[in-house]
Amino acid sequence: MWKLLTEKKVLSWALYDWANSAFATVMLAGLFPVFFKQYWSADQSATTSTFHLGVANSIAGIVIVLLAPILGAIADAGQARKRLLLSFAALGMIMTASLYGVAQGAWLAAATLYALGVIGFMGSVIFYDALIVKVTRPEHYDLVSGYGFSLGYLGGGLLFSLDVLMTLYPAWFGFADASEAVRFAFITVAIWWAVFTLPLAFNVPADEGLRMPVFKAIRGGFRQLRHTFAEIRRLKVVSLFLLAYWLYIDGVDTVVRMAVDYGMSIGFDSNDLIVALLITQFVGFPAALLFGILGNKIGAKAGILIALGVYFIVTTWAYFMQEVYEFYLLAVVIGLVQGGVQSLSRSLYARIIPPDKSGEFFGFYNMMGKFAAVIGPVLMGSVAVLTDSSRLAILSVTVLFLIGGILLLMVDVKEGERMARQL
Repeated sequence: MWKLLTEKKVLSWALYDWANSAFATVMLAGLFPVFFKQYWSADQSATTSTFHLGVANSIAGIVIVLLAPILGAIADAGQARKRLLLSFAALGMIMTASLYGVAQGAWLAAATLYALGVIGFMGSVIFYDALIVKVTRPEHYDLVSGYGFSLGYLGGGLLFSLDVLMTLYPAWFGFADASEAVRFAFITVAIWWAVFTLPLAFNVPADEGLRMPVFKAIRGGFRQLRHTFAEIRRLKVVSLFLLAYWLYIDGVDTVVRMAVDYGMSIGFDSNDLIVALLITQFVGFPAALLFGILGNKIGAKAGILIALGVYFIVTTWAYFMQEVYEFYLLAVVIGLVQGGVQSLSRSLYARIIPPDKSGEFFGFYNMMGKFAAVIGPVLMGSVAVLTDSSRLAILSVTVLFLIGGILLLMVDVKEGERMARQL
């Protein structure tokens, strides 16, 4: 196992999870939601700032939903998966660093840069996921996918720890106050992301074959997209899995993006919430790798179903939560399953699609996943505004885990693998 995980191309691929998890941890889940509410939206009510954050996430998600399958098809047609990954990553890095200069109270500017950063982050993940077929064989997908997520939790957690330390003790680092430290933290995210993307840039194999001119690739991509739509409709196992994935990953991503906002809305101190997120990161590091091993033992589908059951219980518990220690306990439990459901979903999907069309098929995969950034946050934000209850907002997410799990039970993985081999 360790020989596989230390192969240059496998390790370099997995390190991109280490790299981009700085954005996922600090921006999506950690400091940005707190800073957005306390610094850029200080003159607004808690429910209004929740709504604005949800809309920013949703706009970014809509853009990716519209672009993901087209980009995936273009990447396959033009042999450009790695180049497009690096291009979207650069967009995310630049937008994230630019947040340093946004003035207090300028919530619209902050939300705009954040949304563009999310587009860069999510766009790069389309091609990162698709490149798994370039670095290992199908029998190793569960382990390698879990390896990437585990490194992501560790890398994101380490940078998050440093950034939290800067905000708690700004004078130690030469900052005038905590707000300056937080704004500088956004720069550290961009730097971390850039530095640890370099191994993938140099060591992961580029797509083989003739590279088309960009406009020819676009035309070919749109033709391939129509063909892919037809194939996915014909591949019933893939269609059913994508529908199930859309629903349950919607719930997972919504919990990631809105947990801190929810905790603040029901009166918990932001410092306690940040500590809880750190717990999730460091619990998630070994747990994601263990879920990869578990997937090899009992199957990816069974592992995902276990994780969804835990999520349903956790989200229901969150509705009744009164004490901050409960938030800590929930952070531990989520850390145990969050990486597992993400990594096993990626590896299961990689098994049931044609390997030579991974870019376009993972484009659809990411399109369905990014509906989580459209429906989930707006669902929570809308329920919060309409009912004036953050607790009902979080409870609304449970239905996504329930229906998604029921649909996943109906997915015949063996049949999907057989059909993928025939294409």
